[in-house]
Amino acid sequence: MNDRFQKHSSTWVSFSYISFGAAAFMLVLGIWMMPLDLWGKGYLAMGILMLVQTTVNMTKTLRDNVESEKLIVKFNRDSDN
Repeated sequence: MNDRFQKHSSTWVSFSYISFGAAAFMLVLGIWMMPLDLWGKGYLAMGILMLVQTTVNMTKTLRDNVESEKLIVKFNRDSDN
C-alpha cells in the first residue's frame, strides 16, 4: 500500500481560490441587482452562506472519515507484524 499522497499543484490551488472568489462575487452582484426588497435579499444571502458552510463541513467530515479508515487499516497492518 502506498502511504504517500500527491499534493495539488500551486496552479490548481490558485485556480480553485480564484474560481470560488469569482463565483462568490457574481452571486453577490446577482443578489444585489435582484428586484427584491432588503429582507428578500438578506434571506437569499443567508441561505447561500449556510449552504456553503454546510458543504464545507460535510466535505471535511467525509474526508476525515476516509482518512481515519486508512489510519485504522494501517495501524492494524502494522500491529500484525
